[in-house]
Order: sequence, then C-alpha cells, then structure tokens
Amino acid sequence: MLREQGITGVSARTIAAAAGANQALVFYHFGSVDELLSAACREATAARVGAYAQRFDAVTSLRELLAVGRELHAEELRQGNVSVLAQLLAAGQRSERIAETTAAALRLWVVEIEKVLHRLLAGSPVAEIADVPGLSRAVSAAFIGLELYEGVDEAGAARAVEAIDQLAVLIEVMDELGPIARRALRARLKRVAR
Repeated sequence: MLREQGITGVSARTIAAAAGANQALVFYHFGSVDELLSAACREATAARVGAYAQRFDAVTSLRELLAVGRELHAEELRQGNVSVLAQLLAAGQRSERIAETTAAALRLWVVEIEKVLHRLLAGSPVAEIADVPGLSRAVSAAFIGLELYEGVDEAGAARAVEAIDQLAVLIEVMDELGPIARRALRARLKRVAR
C-alpha cells in the first residue's frame, strides 16, 4: 500500500482490502496501523540486509563497497523500496513509533557498513582519525539522500556517486604509499585532526 498509495493512502481498511482480510484483524494482530507498518518495516529490512550480508562480507575495497551500494540501490529502486523508505521517513515525522522503527531498520544497514569499513580501513592512515561508526552512518545517510535526490535530479545524483568514487580512489592511493610516505601522512593527519 505504501508503494501504491503513499503514506496518506495507508489505513486499516486499505491494507485489509489489499490482503483480502477483515480490517479488524489489523487491530487484533498489531493494535494499530503504525504497529503493522513497524512490523513490516523490521521484517522486510532484516530480510534485505540478510540477502546482502555475503556481498558485504566479500567487499575488499571502498570502491567495491560503493559498487555494492549501487547494486543495492538499483535493486531497491526496482522493487519499489526507495519509495517505501521515502514514505516511512515522511511518516516518521508524525509518528514516533514509525520514526523509531525506521531508525532501527536503518541501523541494520549501518551495522553491516560499519563492519566493512572497520575491515577495509584497518591499518590505513585514515583509520587513525576516522570515526568509523560515524562514517558508517554518514555513508548510509548519503545513500538515502542520493536515493531520494535521484528521483528529482538523476544526473546530479550520478555525479555525486562519481565524486564518492573519487574519494574512494584517493583513500586507496593513500593506502598504497610506501612506509615513509605513510608515516608522514599519518603525522599530518593527526596534526590536522587535532
């Protein structure tokens, strides 16, 4: 119903009609439409994260992580999940319950990205100054923003992803520097970070 009618078209009546069930069952099983949406959000996100867990585990570079992000975005867009996310983000503005659930669902993605970043940045000069948990949230937020932005400016969103790819290349180049250059870079990064 979120995909077809948006958050304003979601009600116990429309959900029950789509499911071919009595609308009283929504309240019997979930207590409210918001609780039903929360349960659906949790279940669907856990399934999507699980489907991508092996892909995240196989990532060996930041550029590969970006490629997985692009693949994930294309799949989410194809399935209509980008519009569902937009609707849940909008609903979260009026419903604390939907906001909590949407944030919890997004954290499932953040956890996966954080694991990858910890692994990829281990030993990198960047790791010494990077707040990896914060960076994981920034990556997630950037992809959410890009997913929504793409709907109104596809070329601009593509350019933004290309810019992120350029940053990944820069970090990879930094990681390939020799030991003397890496020490100098580490020292400079520490001074700048203070």
